[in-house]
Amino acid sequence: MRRGSLATVCCVLLVVLAGCAGAGGGSDAGGGDGAATGVEADAEATAAPESADSGSGGGGSGDGGAGADMNAQATDRQLIYEATVELRVDDYEAASADLTEMVRDRGGYVGSSRTEVRGEGNETWTTGRLVLRVPSDDYSDAMEAINGTGEVRSVEQSTRDVTSQIVDLEARLESLRAERDRLRELYDRANDTEDVLAVQRELSDVQTEIERTEARLQSLERRVAYSTITVELREPRPDYEPPERSAWYETPLTEAFLDSVQGVIVLGRGAVVLAAYALPYLFVLAVPAVGVALGYRRARRRFGE
Repeated sequence: MRRGSLATVCCVLLVVLAGCAGAGGGSDAGGGDGAATGVEADAEATAAPESADSGSGGGGSGDGGAGADMNAQATDRQLIYEATVELRVDDYEAASADLTEMVRDRGGYVGSSRTEVRGEGNETWTTGRLVLRVPSDDYSDAMEAINGTGEVRSVEQSTRDVTSQIVDLEARLESLRAERDRLRELYDRANDTEDVLAVQRELSDVQTEIERTEARLQSLERRVAYSTITVELREPRPDYEPPERSAWYETPLTEAFLDSVQGVIVLGRGAVVLAAYALPYLFVLAVPAVGVALGYRRARRRFGE
């Protein structure tokens, strides 16, 4: 009996202890899960406004970046400025010298020039053209200086965007140079004579195309870097005033006598020149006339006898 009761008591104690342990473990586990859940909720609640702030900040930076990109693209546009200005100036030489000095002070140069002197009677006036190349950054200042040189009669300006052309040419150059590098590798590996000659032809064609593309690109870049301003300079045409003439009877006696002598000299010189012109014709006509006259006289003598 004692052994059975002792075994029963031991079993009951074990069951009770096991139940307490299970309850404690379950409460601990449950408490841990609840704490974890609370911490995660607090973390999410705290992180939510931070995420919202960072998101809005990221959007702001994204908008700022887009605006900066647009401004960068606007400033990176490759533009060609050209203008034609017609000026009326009092002194062509002085105006031409001032424009030449102005463009050189701004780091530019005179591309070409043409000068034409016109006249009527004793009056002359000068017109001409100057083709000025100025750095594009100084284009507006140069136009103001040119307009202040004289009276502006007409102005024509144009702006051309060649950004896409330059980008296309640069991409084409990159592609052509890569193709040239591949052909050079093929040339180095080629053993057959026909293959070598074929690769050489391809290399020559590609190199020629590269040089043409480079020339076009450099031409566009020079026109972008230096604006072209054509200036037409024109001096005013002087008003023609005919010389005053007096009546013939108001001419001084000495002047009249000298004019008469000069007239006689001119008349004598004219007669001599006329005789010189007429002498060969007289000689040619006189020979047949003399022959006819002699024949006529002989004929009259025969018939008279």
